[in-house]
Amino acid sequence: MTKPVPTIDLAGVGSPIMDLTAQVPDAFLSNVAGDKGGMVLVDDVEMGRIVSLLDTPPSVTTGGSAANATFNAARLGLKTTFVGKVGNDAMAATYLEYFGKAGVDTSRFKRGTVNNARCLAMVTPDAQRTMRTSLAAAMTLGPDEISVADFRGVKHAHIEGYLVFNQDLCEAVLNAARAAGCTISLDLSSFEVVNATRSWMFGQFGRGIDIVFANEDEIRALYPSDPGDYEALTRKLASLGVIAAVKMGRDGSWVAKGDEIHRIAPVVLSDVIDTNGAGDAWAAGFLYGYLKEFPLSKCGAIGSILGSETVRHLGPLIPTSAWDGVLRRATG
Repeated sequence: MTKPVPTIDLAGVGSPIMDLTAQVPDAFLSNVAGDKGGMVLVDDVEMGRIVSLLDTPPSVTTGGSAANATFNAARLGLKTTFVGKVGNDAMAATYLEYFGKAGVDTSRFKRGTVNNARCLAMVTPDAQRTMRTSLAAAMTLGPDEISVADFRGVKHAHIEGYLVFNQDLCEAVLNAARAAGCTISLDLSSFEVVNATRSWMFGQFGRGIDIVFANEDEIRALYPSDPGDYEALTRKLASLGVIAAVKMGRDGSWVAKGDEIHRIAPVVLSDVIDTNGAGDAWAAGFLYGYLKEFPLSKCGAIGSILGSETVRHLGPLIPTSAWDGVLRRATG
């Protein structure tokens, strides 16, 4: 029997979070528990407390790691959908409207009974972002709500590492995506995620995960006792049977598959404003090339184009006004 041809290139899987972005001085972070540069989950009360301390209201846009990647992939021309749970409030309705306008199929979103998830990104003058997230409706997504039907007709599933905090849910997603015949990528998302779930991750890498995305903090967290350089760590991850993509921000990236390895040159910038969403954009560009069956080096170069443009703007998404130029560079 001939296998059906997929009608959707990419399904993102994760938390559909509305992003709140605020520029703050370093001193502001003394009001927030946890390390600078990471992501910590908070409840709605704590979120409200932090937002109330801001001098000006934050900007608002759609967010979520896999959601950002999916949004950008749709803008690049891929056929996309998303599996995740929105809330029952006006913020959820706005979220779905934005995704629909971007060309993302919204039929596989789940609907919750509480408010939509939101994330506050506090951007310091060094362009580093420190995130605090209230998952709200997104956190109520359960393993019993995931089925093979969520991935039917999909070529590739891209899963955010934050989902791994709920390992039963993540395993349900992985099992359903595999059963539907998808290739799979996992973005490690945060060094906190890796620190909390390292053993589980290593148990999954040899079981049908095709691509692993990591930044410099995440790959160090994955191999905390290995002092090797990023090339060596990329090779080490690739030896587990995955395509390893290790992003190093302004220093470029490494991409490896088996014995094949490429150093991806950075796009040099002098006007970095906000790193929020850059890794998600990089993943979108890479996956666009991967699904078009481009060489790995070209996949990485497209990722760099999207990631470098993202950091030139406040918030996790490239503004519409800048998108046409990015599209020409990425797909030309």
